[in-house]
Amino acid sequence: MSLQKKLLFWYNDNRRDFPWRKSKDPYKIWLSEIILQQTRASQGLPYFLKFQNAFPTLQSLAVAEEEEVLKLWQGLGYYSRARNLHFTAQTIMNEFNGVFPNDFKKLISLKGIGDYTASAIGSICFDLPEAVVDGNVYRMLSRIFALSIPIDSSPAHKVFKDKANLLMKGASPGEFNQAMMEFGALQCLPKNPNCGKCIFSSDCIAYQQDKVDYFPVKSKKIKVRKRFFNYLVLINSDKETLIEKRIGAGIWQNLYQFPLLETNDTNIEIDKNDVSSFLNQKGIKQIKSIIKYNDLPIIHKLTHQHLEIIFWIIETTDLIRAGVKSDQLDDYPMSKVLQNFREKFFMN
Repeated sequence: MSLQKKLLFWYNDNRRDFPWRKSKDPYKIWLSEIILQQTRASQGLPYFLKFQNAFPTLQSLAVAEEEEVLKLWQGLGYYSRARNLHFTAQTIMNEFNGVFPNDFKKLISLKGIGDYTASAIGSICFDLPEAVVDGNVYRMLSRIFALSIPIDSSPAHKVFKDKANLLMKGASPGEFNQAMMEFGALQCLPKNPNCGKCIFSSDCIAYQQDKVDYFPVKSKKIKVRKRFFNYLVLINSDKETLIEKRIGAGIWQNLYQFPLLETNDTNIEIDKNDVSSFLNQKGIKQIKSIIKYNDLPIIHKLTHQHLEIIFWIIETTDLIRAGVKSDQLDDYPMSKVLQNFREKFFMN
């Protein structure tokens, strides 16, 4: 039996029942694919359902406020996905009359839609013969064929896409792509895959050579930058605090945060004079007390950055200009680490 047929038979018996698999609506497929980037299906499913409920159509997403979209996205991370989702919905409404293009080049031209997402939408919704290549596919194909080309090298994507396209030939593109993704997610796992019960155990070169853990090959190590954040959490007698929208490119763009002082190390106490000067610029002149909320830094790991975070509780007798009542903080989209603090400190 061919590799293709083995995979499709396996998928028919093992596929999970997700709502986006019951539709060929490109809006739903696109939404599911953007949510599931960097996110496990079990974690992404509640977000898909929330978005479907809040924005049942492409038009409803396009006319929403960005802040509303970010609020629903809270907890998923990689917030540029949400901003691109919103922007692209508007682009499709304005430039394509609200209809998803069924041309691969037009799909891939849309912001936030790369080769993988365009291939998924194109194959599932329009039967375009474009194989998806993601981490699951890299892992599966590199092991079966012992492909030692580093997956983070420039030629890798074409090599793997050509191989996947060849395997797909003659099959339903959408069914085959979903089968590859499902097989990587459930069977060909990154660590400790159950190779003895794998349908490809007699075909997989890596398994036959006892090199499963060697694949896929990577040539580069991600450089991780350390940053040290001090959040200044103001409180006055009116139970008001101060939050600001994080502007500019970078992590958590357009999300809200408490005033932030970035320092060289969280093990060094922040200078109270620096805090006073910083808050003075925001109209806070009377500081009653400054208390360190967490003795040990909270470590928050992102792909290219590791953050060490200290929260400082600052009592003031001043009225807080543009202050927000503590019981209204939940109305503002924040990063996961700030949501956790907000719930522990203000909501209890």
